[in-house]
Amino acid sequence: MIVKDKNVLVFGSGISGEAACALLLKEEAKVVLYDGNDKLNPEEIRAKIEGGDSESLEIILGTLEGDRKGELLDKLSLVVMSPGVPTDLPIVNEMREKGLPIWGEIELAYVFGKGDVLAITGTNGKTTTTSLLGEIMKNYAQSSFVVGNIGNPYTSIALQTREDSVIVAEMSSFQLETIQTFRPRVSAILNITPDHLNRHHTMEAYIEAKENIAKNQTEKDTCVLNYEDDVTRVFGENVKSKVLYFSSQRILEEGIYLENGQIVLAMNGEKTPVCHVDELNILGTHNHENAMAATGMAAAYGVPVDVIRRTLKEFQGVEHRIEYVDTIDNVRFYNDSKATNTHAACAGLSAFEKNVILLCGGKDKHISFDDLKQYDAVVKKCISFGQTKDKFKDIFSNQVSVETMKDAFEKAVLFAKPGDIVLLCPACSSFDQFKNYEIRGEIFKEMVHDYASKRNEE
Repeated sequence: MIVKDKNVLVFGSGISGEAACALLLKEEAKVVLYDGNDKLNPEEIRAKIEGGDSESLEIILGTLEGDRKGELLDKLSLVVMSPGVPTDLPIVNEMREKGLPIWGEIELAYVFGKGDVLAITGTNGKTTTTSLLGEIMKNYAQSSFVVGNIGNPYTSIALQTREDSVIVAEMSSFQLETIQTFRPRVSAILNITPDHLNRHHTMEAYIEAKENIAKNQTEKDTCVLNYEDDVTRVFGENVKSKVLYFSSQRILEEGIYLENGQIVLAMNGEKTPVCHVDELNILGTHNHENAMAATGMAAAYGVPVDVIRRTLKEFQGVEHRIEYVDTIDNVRFYNDSKATNTHAACAGLSAFEKNVILLCGGKDKHISFDDLKQYDAVVKKCISFGQTKDKFKDIFSNQVSVETMKDAFEKAVLFAKPGDIVLLCPACSSFDQFKNYEIRGEIFKEMVHDYASKRNEE
């Protein structure tokens, strides 16, 4: 699509919206950046956008009504949605009724970018798998990029890509709602469990958004799926692309599986040992599954096994995902702030056998915590905080509620004995008390380091 001299609305002023504006300005479009938050500072927004001082960028903040709204919608040729903006807002429905093309930031980047895309989605494990596959491709391809929900907008690098580029993309359900032609050479759905129902409203809509990742793939492409997930296993029977399953529970005739702790790749009639899980630096069965998914995607793209093997052994993991912080008085501290739902928290707790002092809680996303009950014997003490602080009383037999994460940490260090593990594993998003899970994790790590300093002074 040629956007030169056309009026394009970018809806949402976050990092994805800012990057989309910059791309469109480089393509000489007339850009209107709209955000419903009238408290934002337009000059600060301009300063963040490359080319933001251009007369071709107009910024509109606050509610759009009456003639102002009508005049804007009448002149538009395209709407680009930032992933954080719900697609069922009344004004978005009005845009659809007018027949305006509505793209996501990912679709915009894909249309103007070059090269092959390897795309990953799933409720949990996306960031670890994306980071690991990104490292594999860095060791294999001359030109590679890691983009998407991992924090680097696809639009920010799209115009830098070449025909031989490989783009490893972490895709959220929000981003996948608004794709049109986006077609990855290799896709993966790691797992699907309840999440973001406050945005998608139903589990069916959430699943449909995730499955969009493969909707434009053909028989020339590959979709990597988790055989042990009921939703993804059934989905594999209906996709147009080739399917490659991975499994942590059984041996597969074709796919990637664990056999006596060894990750094995079975493709094209050959079985190749990749590496033993003891050689990995990432803990837990869920991380072994992430490693298998990355292995399958890389192998499907044609990466030699020796490159995959070397990268798996070198990979150090992802910040805020069962991240070791320190050992103080023989008590180990781990930051798993990225565990923002029940399934992710189960994965975090499954990495430990006993003596966990669990710090959990946060914003209520209206999902059940019942699956955490299976770890009651692992959790020596549950200290819950935030908006959901009282929702863990029936989950763990030894539980106490406090207001803030700081309160929870102070109780944890008083309670901890040598051999214990203090684990921040919230099972909730951070937005009741923190801007995002990264800041929550950073603050937790600062608390650990401050505590270590105090103990050293005593």
